[in-house]
Amino acid sequence: MRNFHFAGRSTVHCQNGMVATSHPQAALAGIDVLRDGGTAADAAVAASALLAVIEPQSTGIGGDCFALIQPRGEGKIAAYNGSGRAPAAANVEWYLERKIHAVPLTSAHSVSIPGAIDAWQTILRDHGKFGLDVLLQPAIKAAEEGYVVAPRIAFDWKNQFEKLKNGTNTVRYFLPHGRPMLAGEVLHQPELGKTLRAIAKGGRDAFYKGEIAEDMVETLRSIGGLHTVEDFAEHTTEVTSPIGTMYKGLDVWQCPPNGPGITMLVMLNILSRFDLTKFAPLSVERFHLEAEAARIAYMMREQYIGDPAQVNVDVVRILAKDFADEYVGKIRMDGLLDLPNVAPPMNPSTIYITVVDRDRNVCSFINSVAHSFGSAIVSNKTGILLQNRAGGFRIQPGHPNCIAPKKRPLHTIIPALATKNGRAVMPYGVMGGQYQPVGQTHVLTNILDYGCDVQEAIDMPRGLHYEGVYQLEDGVPAATVEGLKKLGHKTTSVVGPLGGGQAIWIDWDKGTLTGGSDPRKDGCALGY
Repeated sequence: MRNFHFAGRSTVHCQNGMVATSHPQAALAGIDVLRDGGTAADAAVAASALLAVIEPQSTGIGGDCFALIQPRGEGKIAAYNGSGRAPAAANVEWYLERKIHAVPLTSAHSVSIPGAIDAWQTILRDHGKFGLDVLLQPAIKAAEEGYVVAPRIAFDWKNQFEKLKNGTNTVRYFLPHGRPMLAGEVLHQPELGKTLRAIAKGGRDAFYKGEIAEDMVETLRSIGGLHTVEDFAEHTTEVTSPIGTMYKGLDVWQCPPNGPGITMLVMLNILSRFDLTKFAPLSVERFHLEAEAARIAYMMREQYIGDPAQVNVDVVRILAKDFADEYVGKIRMDGLLDLPNVAPPMNPSTIYITVVDRDRNVCSFINSVAHSFGSAIVSNKTGILLQNRAGGFRIQPGHPNCIAPKKRPLHTIIPALATKNGRAVMPYGVMGGQYQPVGQTHVLTNILDYGCDVQEAIDMPRGLHYEGVYQLEDGVPAATVEGLKKLGHKTTSVVGPLGGGQAIWIDWDKGTLTGGSDPRKDGCALGY
């Protein structure tokens, strides 16, 4: 079924293994690993490492990682929380004494300890056949021999030119010609290549201890950071169980807080009380209900979610039927709910990878430097671009997401997995900072309520109700935009593409895989 006025991409089909990423080279790197006998986890790490070089605005080894992995598509699902913590010296009083009431997004204070490398090694320990020594080779080659800048990446480079001009070491590493890189140009990053070689040889310790960690700390402290080498050396990845809810007969799984996946689950709980099939996929009613569900879920997230290692997060209560019902009865089809406005910072840059291998091991994997080009701080000698994930903290005593020593910030990146009767059906994700819970809900309901295949579901026009404004893609019909305005929605047209996404559908009866990848990015799904 096609609900739009343009010819979209075809779905990709195969029998053995499939990788879907935001860049063709990364998808190919993952397929190469699968063909060499690697697992879904191996392929995801190889692809993620390569993207950490060739899609630098979205991801990097100075970022964070979350993953959901299900062995053979029917085993116990493991959730990996590779998010970094604030420095041990990051007391809220320190900031308040200095009249800092929000974390400046390009300051050293926005940099939490990068969690990706430790997460990759932990995931490979549990689910991989290869090590970082093998899987980092495509990334090393791209950094040292150069890589060709892709169109969507060049678009982001241009948009972030002012940020890169004013960053720490960013001109040297990312503006070699004094201007943004253009699509089709080649960029070499020998320092990053050398760093990746050290990690390939020494594993996570080469990153979190010794010269590389010392250089990151020296860089951050020189511009006012509170980081220490101990903060890096003590970093660990949390392995936990996912949280979930049911929608239209499928169980939908997310990583627990401090991941924000619970936001998406609350949206599904609200929308499950309505029959979306009564409304056309691009109708006023469908977009209105999605916006109201999002506004409720995001309000919940801002009120209750923080790092469960330091604050009490009552996941069971939030996911209970009663919690959704409290609001469902108040939703009107002729106007907007009166809700307090919440405005968490936008983090629009992320990469998402989904992999299913020959043995049907399933990996839903996401890696990010938070905002585009992260903090715009590159470590002096190593070429590591550092994330600005700590910019997600509040400097507000008593708030569950208030900054504190060794605390993890409320995140935005969420890998998802849908299962039926315990068996994996679709590992998928939708990138795009605060859009992710809405995007995942939109794609899932496109499939389950509107009969779309994975590619059509990803292609379909999108909207995000954020900061009191409904941001709508150009593909949303003019009549729908007008109808939303009549209900009281303030609307605006989205300047750039809204998010990106990848999905793989597993057909156990046919023994086949069907993949889709977002045309809003440069990537693709590949199978063999």
